[in-house]
Amino acid sequence: MKSKKLSEKILRSIKSKGFSNITLDPVLETKFILQRSGENFKRYLFSFYDLNGKELCLRPDLTISSVIRFIQNKKNNKEKVYYSGEAFRKNYQKRDSIIKNQIGYEILGSNNKQKDDKEIIDTSLKILKNSGFKKSVLKIGNIELFNLLIDKLDIPRRWKNRLKRYYWNENYFNELLKRLETNSDIDPVFVETDRSRYQKMRKENKNKTIAARTYKEILDRFNMKIEDPRKSSTGKKNTNIIKNFLKIKCPLEKTPKVLNTFFKKNKINIIVGKGFFPLGRSKNRNLKIEFSAANGREVELYSSMIFSIEVKIKSKLKNFISGGRYDQLTTNLGFRKVSAVGAAVNMNLYD
Repeated sequence: MKSKKLSEKILRSIKSKGFSNITLDPVLETKFILQRSGENFKRYLFSFYDLNGKELCLRPDLTISSVIRFIQNKKNNKEKVYYSGEAFRKNYQKRDSIIKNQIGYEILGSNNKQKDDKEIIDTSLKILKNSGFKKSVLKIGNIELFNLLIDKLDIPRRWKNRLKRYYWNENYFNELLKRLETNSDIDPVFVETDRSRYQKMRKENKNKTIAARTYKEILDRFNMKIEDPRKSSTGKKNTNIIKNFLKIKCPLEKTPKVLNTFFKKNKINIIVGKGFFPLGRSKNRNLKIEFSAANGREVELYSSMIFSIEVKIKSKLKNFISGGRYDQLTTNLGFRKVSAVGAAVNMNLYD
């Protein structure tokens, strides 16, 4: 009963902000999910084949369903929508499936990013206000800042791409930092062996293949390592800069000063303006607003602004709303790029 009343309040709050209700197809083509999440995610899907041999699955996420709907309807104009329903995934630890109840709201075809980012956050704060939670924390981050920092560091290009790609996989990301810091994965004996093989392969037919890769591909990769080597002298310094950046947490109104001081101290040519974040100081004494450089790393979806709202229930903070901007999602799914920002409410809060 409590969950139902909360759901009704949330939907009223979203409607009052001018969002229109849409119905989403409960079934998706499996290829769209795998294009974004990879083959490893396939085991979590409830999938099957239709009469034409096309592989389908129950939707594991409503955001993807909404974006695909927008693309397939050939929408170009800005659209403010909301939806509610279930998302289905297998869970091999507790039970056979997860039925995740979700309410989401999005601005698709967004032209004014900062304005629309702020509208999504303002809508989220209205939901929070009308939901009756007393103590809460709004955490805001921005993936663009992390990517910009990585681009400015003296690190080989292939390593910059790795750090950006695996930012969301915290365990593997930390392993990459360890390798970058210590060069522990570089064995001088293997390096010399590779050099010898490299010289021999240069004399061979470049179209020959080994392990499904042509000699040309292997030689190009080795040339890249030669031209842009990993430097042990800067590895530790760059690793410390990355680690210290991800530790930054501060009140949102102090964020530009804190970040600019950090960048200046580390001689990095980045300046963050006061208007970079779509929100200022809160008038709600029960709401704490902070910047967190590492916010939202558990979800590989967002491309710039990212936020989450946690509420206090029985002395514990629990995630209530999370969202951000995901302009790259449509291209990851194999479609044209669509500017998009949105958020989802965790309706399993009381489960």
